[in-house]
Amino acid sequence: MEVSFDQLQAFVAAVEAGSFSAAGRQLGRAQSAISTQIGNLEADLGLTLFSRDGREAVLTAEGQRLLEEARVVLERRDHMIGVARSLEEGVENRLVVAIDELYPERAMARVFAEFAARFPHVELEILLPLMEDVGALVQSGAADIGVMYQQDVPPTSLAFHSIGHVLLRLVCGRDHPLADKPVAWEDLKRYRQILVATRDRTRERKQLRVASDVWWVESNWVILELVGAGVGWAFVCDHVLASSTVSPRIVTPELLFDPSPRQAPLAVVWSKARPHGPAARWLRQRLGEEKGHFILAGADALT
Repeated sequence: MEVSFDQLQAFVAAVEAGSFSAAGRQLGRAQSAISTQIGNLEADLGLTLFSRDGREAVLTAEGQRLLEEARVVLERRDHMIGVARSLEEGVENRLVVAIDELYPERAMARVFAEFAARFPHVELEILLPLMEDVGALVQSGAADIGVMYQQDVPPTSLAFHSIGHVLLRLVCGRDHPLADKPVAWEDLKRYRQILVATRDRTRERKQLRVASDVWWVESNWVILELVGAGVGWAFVCDHVLASSTVSPRIVTPELLFDPSPRQAPLAVVWSKARPHGPAARWLRQRLGEEKGHFILAGADALT
């Protein structure tokens, strides 16, 4: 059994155009050529695809069943041609991106929706590690690009550019001792603090550690659940707080120190040793361009 792409193309065009003559005009072929292609396809398949009782191209039950199969074959052919053209132009076949939870999800969605439209044939894997774990993945080659909490002294093997800050709030549960009075810096040292943990304990982020009693948790979302349950207090991303279902059980107490929101600096990072192609270069630039959506007003600016 021999089935050609030309036969399948004529078959699908005849259905979509409504007649063999209209399919011929659409494909730039004579009506007789379309009729011949479809007749040969029916002979090769051993099935009648169109009823010839009237002037219109009316599918038989068998034709209706095979129509979707033909469309899939043609779509995959077009996809293969697109992938080949993309590779010919030097576009990467696959990228792995590691992004800290500090980067707002809605900003991330906008970036990757644009990426999908611009580079439809690039396979993408998105990892969601935390803090310095992002940099470790990029250093090891497990990720091509990272977005992470900007370190005071970044590894010399990584290139980076700053993209702004994410707002953090000091939060506690409604029944926590810190909830019902203005909070001094020394008050924070008296109660358990819940901090985001990394897998690499040799590089704990100490900038936000205040209390001696600390729990380490690998998720900002779980931290909020624990805070809402009264386990401790925490510094939490402004956009995570705004989106969490726990928010009604959370309070942001009045502070007697540094009344403005604390900020976590973010940077896009990549390895100096591994050159990027067009897709990676576009993506690392575009990730930085979303900064206006989370620097100015946290989650409110994402709408």
